[in-house]
Amino acid sequence: MTQPTYTRVSDLPEQLAIFPLPGALLFPRWQLPLNIFEPRYLNMVDDVIQGDRMIGMIQTVGGTRAKPDIAQTGCAGRITTWSETGDGRYLITLSGIARFDVSNELSVMTPYRQVEANWTPYIDDLKDVPPARLPDRTRLVGALHDYTETHEMATDWSAVEEAPLETLVNALCSGCPFSVMEKQALVEAPTLKDRAETLITLLEMDVSGQDGGTLQ
Repeated sequence: MTQPTYTRVSDLPEQLAIFPLPGALLFPRWQLPLNIFEPRYLNMVDDVIQGDRMIGMIQTVGGTRAKPDIAQTGCAGRITTWSETGDGRYLITLSGIARFDVSNELSVMTPYRQVEANWTPYIDDLKDVPPARLPDRTRLVGALHDYTETHEMATDWSAVEEAPLETLVNALCSGCPFSVMEKQALVEAPTLKDRAETLITLLEMDVSGQDGGTLQ
């Protein structure tokens, strides 16, 4: 089956099912594996698989477990692999397409939430990052070295050096134990270079102990 090509805002859905989940980050051209077991989200996967397969990952910023408050900005991905387990769970992989702002939360009958998505601020997410706009690998690796040394973490440095820069940045953003507020700052950074700069700042602040490693 041919995968759809997303090149314009008009290629993206106006209405988007969302999966509010703190700490789970999705970025354009980044894959996020998910284990779906709550009935409302099993229902969501059933529905979107029959449609455009698009789900918006968005962080929670308070509220209740039943209906948490959500951040203003998330990232949508397309389900590119899925399987059902013997106990009724879905194991899916979301491939990141583009970020979106929540224009409006829709009143719907589905058990999962849906929003009106504004893609316009993030239209560049649909394009590959040109080499001239890539971040500085040397600074990033230096900050990561200090961070892993401080926390006595084993690191495969050959993999770090060989990984494509966008992959490395996204992997570190997703994998480092930052707070929800800090991770949201990474999601909202306008460009990949900005995301890397924010990531470097967070790593350096953690090492120095300044403000406990939090953004002000």
